[in-house]
Amino acid sequence: MKRSNLLTEYGALLALVVLFVINVVTRGASFLQIENLRNLISQNAGVGVIAIGMTFVIIAGGIDLSVGSLTAMCGAVAILLVNKLASGGMGPTLAILLASLGAIAVGAVAGLVNGAIISYGRVAAFVVTLGGLAGFRSIALVLGKGGEIRSQVQGLEDFGFGGVAIPFVKNAGGGPVMFYWSAIVFIIAALLASFILNRTRFGRYMIAVGANERAAVYSAINTQTVKLAVFGILGGLVGVAAVLEGARMNSVGTGSVGLYYELDAIAAVVIGGTSLRGGKGRIWGTVVGVLLLTLISNMITAYNIDTNWQGLVRGIVILVAVLIQRGRKENE
Repeated sequence: MKRSNLLTEYGALLALVVLFVINVVTRGASFLQIENLRNLISQNAGVGVIAIGMTFVIIAGGIDLSVGSLTAMCGAVAILLVNKLASGGMGPTLAILLASLGAIAVGAVAGLVNGAIISYGRVAAFVVTLGGLAGFRSIALVLGKGGEIRSQVQGLEDFGFGGVAIPFVKNAGGGPVMFYWSAIVFIIAALLASFILNRTRFGRYMIAVGANERAAVYSAINTQTVKLAVFGILGGLVGVAAVLEGARMNSVGTGSVGLYYELDAIAAVVIGGTSLRGGKGRIWGTVVGVLLLTLISNMITAYNIDTNWQGLVRGIVILVAVLIQRGRKENE
């Protein structure tokens, strides 16, 4: 493989490896602590789950700017539901399960509404989801009366910081180190999405619609159904992310939860090599993009750099990724 092709195909992975090595050299044992490495995977697991759904949407030729606001709305629904069910005498485990399913259903329905307007109403995805960005946040603020909604069920916080003990690993106090449920959900979502994209007919349809919608129509692919489905899947995954975020914080700040998630998700997708033109993408690249953004944030904090620089750094990374994609397109 040519050096230029190697950079365009594996540039994000190479950048992740380089930054990892830099951290090992400069931070040593503190960086390599198992708790820190675990946190690199779980810290942005919610954004990662959303980014996986965003990958589907962008591959199919769309984009969704409403995912951050939808996260707040689904999170508000989840917390309100779990409080309502628990106050009615339902056990915490069942209440959390039903509230989670409710939040996922709300997200999926919202995604389907976006998809229906885009595919059947023939309105640009940018315009429709921009409306959702304002509308979903407004609904969340109404549900939370402009403030925070706090869980009254102890089991939700236990879920947020629960998980599976990492075998043969102990923390400084001699206790087990937990691999959080959020990270496990992120990994499972990535594996399922990769299978769908690479091993199923629906995955091939997504690629065909994004690459050339007119040709896909002539190939007897129902492009409207494909678009509807990818937005519905993304909405459902936003619901999953909202539950993970609500459990981690044991609350939902309706004005702050999900803020700029659309930027982080799109950034991870683009950094991972998915083309904004549609028709080409990969789930493993999106996972690398999420980890790369998380590592950059971790480094900014560790090196005592003003966290207000994070937005600029992410913007530069996005621009570099797009320029690399453009170079790859011109060389094809």
